[in-house]
Amino acid sequence: MNKSTMWKWLVLIALTAWSLALVTPFKEKVKLGLDLKGGTSFTVEVDQNEVRKQMLEGDAKLEGSALDSAVQEAVKKTQGVALEVIRSRVDGLGIAEPEIYPLLNDRIVIRLPGVDAVKRTEAKNSIQSVAFLEFRLVHAESDAWVNELFTAGLTPPGFSLVRVGNDPCYVRDRKALEDKALDRVFWENLKKFGTKRGAEFMLEKDSLKDGSTVYRPVYIEVRKQLTGSALKDARVDYDQINRPYISLSFNKTGAERFGKVTAAYAPRGENNLNSDTGRRLAIILDGRLYSAPTIQDAIYSGNAQITGSFTVDECTRLVNVLRAGALPAPVTIIEERTVDPSLGKDSIDSGMRASVYGSIAVFVFMAGYYFLAGIIANVSLLLVIILLPFGMWFSSGLLSLFSAGAGAMAGLPVLTMPGIAGIALTIGMAVDANVLIYERMREELEAGKALRNAISAGYDKAFSAIFDSNLTTLLTAVILFWQGSGPVRGFAVTLTAGILVSMLVVLVFTRLLLNLVADKTSLKTIKMMQVFKNPHFDFLGKRAWVIGISVAVIVGTWAVFLKKGQDNFGVDFTGGTSITFAFNEKQPVDAVRAALDKAGVTDARIQYQSELDPTAKGAETLEVKVSGQNGDEVVRIIESAFGKSGYHSLQANIVGPQIGSELKKSGMIALILSLVGIIIYLAFRFEFGFATGAVVAVVHDVIITIGIYCLFGRQLSLTTVAALLTIIGYSVNDTIVVFDRIREDLRVSHGKPYVEVANLSINRTLSRTLLTGVSTQLTIISLMIFGGGDISDFALVLFIGIAVGTFSSIYIATPVALLWHKEEKA
Repeated sequence: MNKSTMWKWLVLIALTAWSLALVTPFKEKVKLGLDLKGGTSFTVEVDQNEVRKQMLEGDAKLEGSALDSAVQEAVKKTQGVALEVIRSRVDGLGIAEPEIYPLLNDRIVIRLPGVDAVKRTEAKNSIQSVAFLEFRLVHAESDAWVNELFTAGLTPPGFSLVRVGNDPCYVRDRKALEDKALDRVFWENLKKFGTKRGAEFMLEKDSLKDGSTVYRPVYIEVRKQLTGSALKDARVDYDQINRPYISLSFNKTGAERFGKVTAAYAPRGENNLNSDTGRRLAIILDGRLYSAPTIQDAIYSGNAQITGSFTVDECTRLVNVLRAGALPAPVTIIEERTVDPSLGKDSIDSGMRASVYGSIAVFVFMAGYYFLAGIIANVSLLLVIILLPFGMWFSSGLLSLFSAGAGAMAGLPVLTMPGIAGIALTIGMAVDANVLIYERMREELEAGKALRNAISAGYDKAFSAIFDSNLTTLLTAVILFWQGSGPVRGFAVTLTAGILVSMLVVLVFTRLLLNLVADKTSLKTIKMMQVFKNPHFDFLGKRAWVIGISVAVIVGTWAVFLKKGQDNFGVDFTGGTSITFAFNEKQPVDAVRAALDKAGVTDARIQYQSELDPTAKGAETLEVKVSGQNGDEVVRIIESAFGKSGYHSLQANIVGPQIGSELKKSGMIALILSLVGIIIYLAFRFEFGFATGAVVAVVHDVIITIGIYCLFGRQLSLTTVAALLTIIGYSVNDTIVVFDRIREDLRVSHGKPYVEVANLSINRTLSRTLLTGVSTQLTIISLMIFGGGDISDFALVLFIGIAVGTFSSIYIATPVALLWHKEEKA
């Protein structure tokens, strides 16, 4: 054994040990994503309008680009503060291993694995209660303006005017204005009632001796005197008659500012010289007025109180929120995704079944077709699986360079269901390089070369096709990671790892095994099956007819697609709520719709979905999609109406319209960037005609795949975009193999017409094209049958796309490339 060979074996041993160490022990080292472990993820966004308002209050002269720049800088700072505040709150809830990280410049992602419905609601309430604390003065004209309202008999929506003794005030009509309607939007809109310049209208809640609740109107100055950023601590205290209130203490800066404000607006204070009565200082939390005590004297102690009609629970909740931290601007939940832990376990089981069965099918196929060479290929596939953890560790760090905010990843990335699908798909795609080399080796052996020389020549001649095809697939994986999010990135990491590891194994270590067989055995050749022996099909002679059929399929499927319109897009792109329910006894769709209609949810899209695997637990589920973000309400209605039939929520995706629009945009950008990258690379490696042919074929594959997929009544989602990008990589992979052979045959076919040479090259690569397609489809069929849920949709897109891609590399890509060489000869 020479030194070079010895070093290669040592490197293989070292990488194997490294890879196994990354996943041993499995339960400690491998972290599962929410779709496998169950749990909830939230995406929150900083309220830029509030930040802009604060900037203008601080400097009214700011405008144009200077204002926009200042707002963006302030938003980024607010994001940093909010990140720590939310992390503190989530830690206080006792949730194990939460993931909280920034996204872009104004968003924060909170992933809470393994939480149940109770913890999810508690976390959601804590996140939404942003503790946006403000101290503002009651306007000097407030009493006069309030009297004008009472005199005119004006009342806010949902309230009516009453008198308590001689004092007029408002009471709430609970039927017209339910508790759930008193959200942030309601209180924000209320500020505009009875509009006065420089002031906002608010209601101060008060409890009367008889236990009834009234609301007293107050006009509050817009300018803030102090914010929650000055807060040091908060606690619950009780007054002489045991009523709870919130006691606040300020930090050093806050205490100084609070002292100056109370001194300036106390009786005869610097800003209140002509009055023996102090101004009222309003305490506002999350846009709601809690109390407005009168300033009696300067307070330099740094302590204050929030008094009002509180229950002990309300006080405790507010104190917990305030202790966790106060934000300089509110945040809003714009996306929420929930997976039941039981569904996560089922996803692991189905994903593992799909991977195992797909791998077995590929192993049997390779061994049955290539015999000894097939067994060596299977050993190399096992090496790919073993080295995949190392590849994922390396790929996650590499890909993080292409995504702002992704950060460097320590250890393995989180394993998701698309990641498991990527592992299964890697097995199918890893076969491609082996098939390319073996088919080249067959040609060399048939030409009479010795086994060792045939192996060397097979690798040399297959290398350019393997390198180019894998590099273009790698390009789409990088773009998928860059433009994707969440589980889609998990798939991109796995796909990248599979490409890098399979190239390393096939080009280096499989060659070592083949050379070992050639050097240490008496074998003169390696037997292989052969489906086509010297095929001479006239593929390009029939291209006009086949292209016509392709055009007809596109027109037909897209006519249906355009007729369905928005129904083709899932909530990932349109925004809204999608909830999946499991059940014991199936209820008619009409009964489900009637229950939702009765509760006021009239725009629901209701559909039962069946898994291809009839033995799977919960093989049929109910999916309900509605516009808006009232997911909790839909769950409550369904479980309340059909709880006796065992209906319960398994998975919920709540996506705001802004997120949906952005995901649609990023998906289009990813597709366009992939096409542009392919054109540039192939124009450099081949020529512009070949690059154009490849891109036209890819566009053809994507269009037909989308049309057929939506014809089955499926909807486009983030998962299907990942599948479409994978198809782009695979389709180009297949096309490059054909183009590489055409380029090679052109060098040795002087004087022959281009069409004849191209047809010969397609025939020579036909076995490889079909074998690779079959081996990849075996794993995809396994994913379709056993994957379940989104992975079933993912696999269906791949199944259609790879079948169409195999067709297009022959009948679309090559004819388009030949347009640049009409009547030319090699």
